[in-house]
Amino acid sequence: MGTKNRKSFRRLRIKNRIRKTIIGTEQCPRLTVFRSNKQIYAQIINDKTGTTLVSASSMLDAIENQEITKIEKAKLVGKDLASKAKEAGITTVVFDRNGYLYHGRVKSLAEAVREEGLIF
Repeated sequence: MGTKNRKSFRRLRIKNRIRKTIIGTEQCPRLTVFRSNKQIYAQIINDKTGTTLVSASSMLDAIENQEITKIEKAKLVGKDLASKAKEAGITTVVFDRNGYLYHGRVKSLAEAVREEGLIF
């Protein structure tokens, strides 16, 4: 097994362990984060109906074209997501780090969402 397979397998195991306990409902949906090498994506999901309520990503032109670090882009994505969630009437979420360590871009996004007033 190569290094890449070992790392992705480890992340999937952690992800499955987290997802056993974290379930998004209508009152308290799930905020999930996906992190690729260049971009970061976040969604607020109602698992009972299987629908995405709000989403944000660093693919927006306003965020992607700025000459800033990926951590700062993650912070902008978090602020964007939180403002969209407020418009949709969402105040409380459960945070799903999706198997990633709570560090760097994931931590930056989560703290930005908290600063904007979402509770988790």
